[in-house]
Amino acid sequence: MIAPSSIQEVLNRADIVDVVGQFVRLKKRGANYIANCPFHQEKTPSFSVSAAKGIYKCFGCGKAGNVVTFIQEHEKLTYPEAIRWLADYYKVTLEETEKSPEQQQQQLAEESLRILNEFAAQHFHDTLRHTEEGQAIGLSYFKERGFRKDIIERFRLGYNPENGDTFFRSATQKGYGPELLEKAGLVKNRNGIHHDTYRGRVIFPIQSMTGRVLGFGARILKKNDKAPKYINTPENELYVKSRVLYGMYQSRQAINKQDECFLVEGYTDVISLHQGGVENVVASSGTSLTEDQLRLIGQLTKNLTILYDGDAAGVKAALRGLDMALSQSFNVQLVLLPEGDDPDSFIQKTGSARFHEYVKEHKQDVIGFRLEVGLQQAGTDPVMRSKLVNEIAESISRINKAEDFSLQDHYVREASRKLNVDEAGLINLVNKYIRERVEQERRHQRKEEVLPQPESIDIAAEEPLQAISTDEQQEWQLLKVLIEHGNSIYEGYANAAAYIFDRVDTDLLDNAVVKKIFTECQAYNGQNGAIPTMSFFVNYPDPAVQKNLVSLLHQKNEVSMGWKEKHGIEPYPDELNYLNDVNSSLAYFELKKILIMEEELAKRIGQEQDATRQRLLLEHVLKLRSMKHDIVKKHETVTLSLKRKGTMP
Repeated sequence: MIAPSSIQEVLNRADIVDVVGQFVRLKKRGANYIANCPFHQEKTPSFSVSAAKGIYKCFGCGKAGNVVTFIQEHEKLTYPEAIRWLADYYKVTLEETEKSPEQQQQQLAEESLRILNEFAAQHFHDTLRHTEEGQAIGLSYFKERGFRKDIIERFRLGYNPENGDTFFRSATQKGYGPELLEKAGLVKNRNGIHHDTYRGRVIFPIQSMTGRVLGFGARILKKNDKAPKYINTPENELYVKSRVLYGMYQSRQAINKQDECFLVEGYTDVISLHQGGVENVVASSGTSLTEDQLRLIGQLTKNLTILYDGDAAGVKAALRGLDMALSQSFNVQLVLLPEGDDPDSFIQKTGSARFHEYVKEHKQDVIGFRLEVGLQQAGTDPVMRSKLVNEIAESISRINKAEDFSLQDHYVREASRKLNVDEAGLINLVNKYIRERVEQERRHQRKEEVLPQPESIDIAAEEPLQAISTDEQQEWQLLKVLIEHGNSIYEGYANAAAYIFDRVDTDLLDNAVVKKIFTECQAYNGQNGAIPTMSFFVNYPDPAVQKNLVSLLHQKNEVSMGWKEKHGIEPYPDELNYLNDVNSSLAYFELKKILIMEEELAKRIGQEQDATRQRLLLEHVLKLRSMKHDIVKKHETVTLSLKRKGTMP
């Protein structure tokens, strides 16, 4: 268990803009920062980060929280793991209380794969550096590739000896069971005998964006026609090949800073480019681009430049996944290197300056590239040219017309000219593909709507906040005003909070959560003469309550430009605008109290037999109605759906 004082120290040190900025490209907008949401696919930024409040919220998918919940959500960590991640990032030493045997066992079960991968990565790295075989074979190979010591350290490169069970014996001595080792893909079991999966291979640890070891790639060094050149970790809870990009951890800051990502195929391409000074590069590890990989890149930049070998295989690889990138509004460009070169060999021969010159000279947009390659392959064959027209039209249809109309229009004109086809006809073909895709998405959406939700999914944790009643909305709004403006000045009172507590009867609060937080604030204000700091609410111990609070505090309340003209009401100056919020929120509860009194008087009038008393009660009702009228006239923004059962018409 992490000591509460250590958790508080981490929370005090953590800067949400700094942390979120490690994973997404933030842009300043007013007092906040915005970005494309890292939790769902979107083309227009709806993800907002408030530096002042230390919170984030996506107005598209509803995800919201503080710096800890962001790390939890993004990296799929538990709360203690997220605290440890932040502590490591900010170099905070954590104090931990002793764990019971049960707690130790539970933590081991939850983190077993992650801990084992970290152990394996360090074991392979130490074997490379500190053993005779590692230095003679593994280290010699990397030196032959021209890799410096600092680069080998940066990428944590390693080696697994040829002896069949060296790693297995080391891991079992440390307490790792055979079943876990098999699940991680580090050992294999043949007829009850375990041996190392990566024996006789150099090791490339594959890390997440935050540096956690997810799996491994391993290259054989001796020629063996029966064994594959590279093998990878089998997919498990941590490692899903379509969701990772090699080098993302080492490259993320350079990608963000330079606003461009180079994409290559192999591990050594990434390493050589880094050594040559080109650090904004990741590898797809031979797979075609996937939505999850594009999402990772898209968090940092929308400028994607693909570098591939100038051979037939390289050309074919370059074409995979590009339509998907276009549909996600990436600016995709391609560079084919000279025949016989790959990024690794090219930068080692030319150096970084010539590399950048070559890239600049040979960049092609994706449609132009496909046209050039396609026309070379098709020649004068009418069937192949017709097929190419359809392929180009489908690619152009992927471009978001609303966002990139001029770009789509440019490609249509260029393609019709080079393909020698009618421009209007090409436009019709592009529109046909758009209609077909929209209809397909609609059918898929309708199908999803009728499917039952799997029991294993926590719907409450994944869906945006549900719509709430008007009463609840006003109660949450009162809480928002109390939190944001409670410590502000209010004439005649110690602060605005004291005024609110004086005017609002807690019995009028129906929502149990609102009432709980309201009374906590009331007690705190009574003892300290102030409302708790923002961190108290942002880091509220109950996650469900915290989510509601963060969503509430990230709402935008702006005064309409036509407020005075429409309602004849003069807004307060900016520095006093909170007074309007305070008084408007209280007006709702004044109305609510009046309506409760009206309801009670209506019952008494119906039960009263004496005519004089009936008349006095009715006069009281009329006074209440006059008060209600004055409140409504003064605060036209109050939602008036307060009519209660039994109230007089």
